[in-house]
Amino acid sequence: MDYSEFNDDVDGLYRGEYAGLPIVSLRPPGAPMPAAGEAAWRLSVRVHDAKETFEEHFARFVETVDTTEVRAIIVGGWGEAYENDASGPIRLLAENAARLPALRSLFFGAMPSEECEISWIVQSDVTPLLEAFPLLERLEVRGGTELALRPVRHDNLRILRFETGGLPPAVARAVGEGDFPALEYLELWLGAENYGGDTTVADLEGILSGERLPALRHLGLQDSEIQDEIAAAVVSAPVLARLESLALSMGTLTDAGAEALLESGSLTHLRRLDLHHHFLSDAMVERLRTAFSGVELDLSEQEKPDDDWYYVAVSE
Repeated sequence: MDYSEFNDDVDGLYRGEYAGLPIVSLRPPGAPMPAAGEAAWRLSVRVHDAKETFEEHFARFVETVDTTEVRAIIVGGWGEAYENDASGPIRLLAENAARLPALRSLFFGAMPSEECEISWIVQSDVTPLLEAFPLLERLEVRGGTELALRPVRHDNLRILRFETGGLPPAVARAVGEGDFPALEYLELWLGAENYGGDTTVADLEGILSGERLPALRHLGLQDSEIQDEIAAAVVSAPVLARLESLALSMGTLTDAGAEALLESGSLTHLRRLDLHHHFLSDAMVERLRTAFSGVELDLSEQEKPDDDWYYVAVSE
């Protein structure tokens, strides 16, 4: 799997590509539009001064686009997303699942920071999206406030990502307690405690065991204030042996966590190790480069604590 498209840029998905398809928005009536199956459709209304509701926008989408061919959808703003939760848009998608039989990729909550900070996005229970779309292969969700997930079985999901400034512990537990036999790529931004990111290593136990994730090849446990503890837990986790790629980036990784990675000797089989945005000393950086010389190693964004404050890359 190519991991290059996944990064910590929370302001994208307006232009460029998503899931290998060019991103397009609905055009005015009469304007030419691409073939429905040849685009990633961005459905979004402004957070401020929206000219239509999300429900009206979605109705226009299903009326003007051949939704039976749509393969990828990006849901951006649904109005005042810091006041109104995501249950309405989730319900709309789930209720219209029969109109979207080809949908395989879904990004939910793609709002840039100038429109709505990641911690201001009020999410909801996203389980209905997995239940309504059993053929979905990729689900990505931005925003952790009121985010919920129940343990489910999904036979076709290959990519699951949660971008948050604070991941509720129950979501991490639900991932580990669910059954995802096809899941290859899992990425969780755990965030800061001040923004609800109080997930502990114990909450990650089901994920680290790998019992219900037999196809997993990439694991990202990122953006955490307990990055050292997570590093120490990962090196002895049963899931590690089957991974090709590991990301412990965006968090407060220090020399203590990096020492655990070095001492274990259990990571040299990896093709890729992402530790960017870290608090490692120069000496530790060199030790890691030597130890993982045969691994694609990302040690960019070497940070310095701010008066003993170690900060994650994404919180508010």
